Amino acid sequence: MRDRGEAAATASLRRRLPRTRAEWETRLERLVRENRFTISVFFPLNGIVLLLASAEGLLPAPLAFNGFLILLGTAVMRSPLVVGVLPLTDRRAAAWVGALTLYAYGIEYLGVHTGVPYGEFFYGVDLGPIVAGVPLGLPIFFIPLVMNAYLLCLLLLGDRAVQAAVRLSAVIAAVLAMDVVLDPGAVALGFWVYPAGGAFYGVPLSNYAGWVVSATVAVLALDQGYDGQALVARLDECEFLLDDLVSFVILWGGINAWFGNWLPVAVAGLFGIGLLWTDRFDTPLDEFPRLWQ
Repeated sequence: MRDRGEAAATASLRRRLPRTRAEWETRLERLVRENRFTISVFFPLNGIVLLLASAEGLLPAPLAFNGFLILLGTAVMRSPLVVGVLPLTDRRAAAWVGALTLYAYGIEYLGVHTGVPYGEFFYGVDLGPIVAGVPLGLPIFFIPLVMNAYLLCLLLLGDRAVQAAVRLSAVIAAVLAMDVVLDPGAVALGFWVYPAGGAFYGVPLSNYAGWVVSATVAVLALDQGYDGQALVARLDECEFLLDDLVSFVILWGGINAWFGNWLPVAVAGLFGIGLLWTDRFDTPLDEFPRLWQ
């Protein structure tokens, strides 16, 4: 009798699980849409508390700078972007994202072991499993950052985005601006350390020169992998596609504010203005009243 019950439960679970890619995409979109506030507001706010408590020595091991929790929180905040672009990610796009992933590992390996092109640095906290000095979770940190900048620029540029030179210049500038927010906060937390220091909140200017190279490679890869018009259409129909950028503004804007890094805070605010301008920032906040009903 017990075996029959277990078999029936297994069969019922299989019937409820999506069977096709389209069904999985629909299920994942519903999951993100129903939890937008939790993903794009609660998680970054929780991240601020945990990361600052870790940096200030208020959390005991193994909770302080726990690599698993950092990766988990990052993955959750990235989920709106991943789910949003999934319907457009065919074999060609996957191949170019794969190539960009290999580039990310390669350039980070070069940077860790030679100091080129970002400047000499090392990781100061646990960011998950490490192979040859490079975190295995690196793509989940790097690729979404560039893609958020890419998508925001498509929205802000409008028809001008069809011009390759304009698109490339705008996205590179946006990626650099995101790193102006990210790196000072990460250095203040001790995520990574530049032994020789740097002119910009402890970050050397060589880091930003390196990001020009990486941003250029990333934009060229995304141009080859995705159809720009399809991305714009997807941005119009998928209201949560830039929620990961909302998380970025909250998380790193808040961390920089704690450490008094006011220029990075101001740049984070500019991204917030861009999201408001495109009617993106306030949408997750609209979910807040519903949580209390």
